[in-house]
Amino acid sequence: MPALWIANVTVTDAESYAKYAELAGPAIAKHGGHFIARAGRFVQLEGRERPRNVVAKFDSVEAAEACYHSPEYQEALDHARGASERELMIVETTE
Repeated sequence: MPALWIANVTVTDAESYAKYAELAGPAIAKHGGHFIARAGRFVQLEGRERPRNVVAKFDSVEAAEACYHSPEYQEALDHARGASERELMIVETTE
């Protein structure tokens, strides 16, 4: 089943986070992921609001998780640590 990688982010250091974004996109693509929402307009209805929201679609939960643990993504993530407050989850879809 396909899976969605859902990140809710508050950027605290735009310069470092830009480096993360530059490296994360290719890492996600390398693992078969593609963005279906990336920092677009949103309406927060419940819970904690984060101004940057990203959704990527992968072929499976396993593919999304492998991407997260890959050396390429971990290199990107080094730039996000300390430059953002984030929640990230992988959710299997029903379609």
